[in-house]
Amino acid sequence: MTSPQAPAEETGRAEDAPVTPTRRRGPLLRTGLGLLLPVALLALWHLLSTAGVFSPVQLPAPLAVLEAGIGLLSGGDLWTHVGISTQRVLIGFLVGAGLGLVAGSFIGLSRWGSTLVGPTIGAFRAVPSLAWVPLLLLWIGLGEDSKVTLVAIGAFFPVYTTVSAALQHVDRNLIEAARAFGLHGLRLLTTVQLPAVMPSVISGLRLALAQAWLFLVAAELLGASMGLGWLLTDSQNNGRTDRLLLAIVLLAVLGKLSDALLGVFERWAVQKWA
Repeated sequence: MTSPQAPAEETGRAEDAPVTPTRRRGPLLRTGLGLLLPVALLALWHLLSTAGVFSPVQLPAPLAVLEAGIGLLSGGDLWTHVGISTQRVLIGFLVGAGLGLVAGSFIGLSRWGSTLVGPTIGAFRAVPSLAWVPLLLLWIGLGEDSKVTLVAIGAFFPVYTTVSAALQHVDRNLIEAARAFGLHGLRLLTTVQLPAVMPSVISGLRLALAQAWLFLVAAELLGASMGLGWLLTDSQNNGRTDRLLLAIVLLAVLGKLSDALLGVFERWAVQKWA
């Protein structure tokens, strides 16, 4: 007769089985497949720029863009542009996402808050990013504070929207069970409610990070002397399409790298709370 413990033992042995080379190759295979399209786009870019479809002014060859990057790198300007833009995004994202989490939690858990404050925040969310620039320049000036504030505005609304909507749909039975165990207020929020909507929180953070990079360009297009957004404007004014494309490529790469780092946080958060 088969022991009733056999299935559990078999399950345990399956879970404890060593990672096979096939499993190890899984992430590498996905990474390789994900690089196929960028490589194809790079090849198409090279073909269009060398076959005479576009002039060198309209579309410089990838090698010309690489040489422009090496020129900026040798002068030390490239790291300055990248560092300043990354710093602005990081600070603005942390401030905006943090405020969005607080406001979204308040609106999502309070009927009065949703009724009184929700419509006003929804109206501000519809304001385009460039509409904030003149007002911030008037109030705060041309310094770093106005640029970081604009980035924070961009990061605020995705987190606020996703968190407030998700908290309104948390299972009421789960909340009542937590209250029966003595959890209330902030402890209930951080222990039960936010973990219950963690996938929505992560989605909001990813959208907020993408918005932060978008709003960064808007912030640096006006009133900046350094940064990738300023490099875009300066390159356009000086007819340096190679540097303009370099700035676009760098923004894409930095945006993807920052999103990948957020993906690492997502895996850790899911393992801890989900």
